[in-house]
Amino acid sequence: MSIHAIGTGADRTFRHEALLYSGVPDLIPRLAVFLREGIRAGEPALIALSPVKIELLRSELGGADGGRFRYIDMSVLGRNPARIIPAWRAFVDEHPGRVRGVGEPTWSGRSADELVECARHEALLNLALAGADLWLACPYDRWSLPPAVLQEAASTHPLVWDEDRHLEAVGYLGLEGVAKPFDRTLPEPAGPVSELAFGLEDVAVVRAFVESAAVAAGLRPQRTRDLVLAASEVATNSLLHGGGRGVVRTWRHGESVACEVRDEGRFDRPLAGRERPTSAQTSGFGLWVANQLCDLVQIRSTDAGSVVRLLMSVRDPS
Repeated sequence: MSIHAIGTGADRTFRHEALLYSGVPDLIPRLAVFLREGIRAGEPALIALSPVKIELLRSELGGADGGRFRYIDMSVLGRNPARIIPAWRAFVDEHPGRVRGVGEPTWSGRSADELVECARHEALLNLALAGADLWLACPYDRWSLPPAVLQEAASTHPLVWDEDRHLEAVGYLGLEGVAKPFDRTLPEPAGPVSELAFGLEDVAVVRAFVESAAVAAGLRPQRTRDLVLAASEVATNSLLHGGGRGVVRTWRHGESVACEVRDEGRFDRPLAGRERPTSAQTSGFGLWVANQLCDLVQIRSTDAGSVVRLLMSVRDPS
């Protein structure tokens, strides 16, 4: 990781740091110091961690926050990483002054697909919260995460917090890099694939096609309905913005059902699906709905067109 030391960066508005730590006994005291500084400055905080870490941190703080801290189970909020940005935006909007945050979307045990989308989420935070008066620390456990994940953290965070040093990440993508279409190749299915080409009159056919695949894979009824609705919304986007046609594929992806929609369109909004729709909008709901319903949504855009891959676990979320 290529980094060099800088000052505390108190003049920054959105301060986004990758906090490198070595196991929970190292993390909790450092977070407590960070949050106590916020308490002294009168800064509310949103803390999104696993339930175990939340309880340890509460114990370490001993109630010192005076009720000004909000705790969220990241394993629920961040199951689909695309749901996290709206939570940060809402918290910032609720508090007109400086706020602090702790968010750990990347943990050991995440699948390879999830780790890629976590990295994309961390990159997009810089765009989504540009100008926000927020100091956000994102913990990364160097004892349990692969070196490649730690390396990627230096490209998605402007700053790295390593022990008691705050360092600038030379490999940071920058807002221009973040805003480019995300074209990282998705892995091809390992097993049998069912495929359907669709056009303007075929949305009902798409729904039936996806429902059949979900039922055959053993997806529970409510989750089947959720996947069908998400696929229908994405297919409708293809019809409206992707050339009036597309291709939908389904297959078994490990313990999940995968549903993928391809078309000839291009995504020109990096935050598509991660911005809460407003009452004034007449479009832009499809990807938002998909992200709220599915366990993971992967969006890619290239010169050849766009692909949206929906993943829904056959196992109900714990």
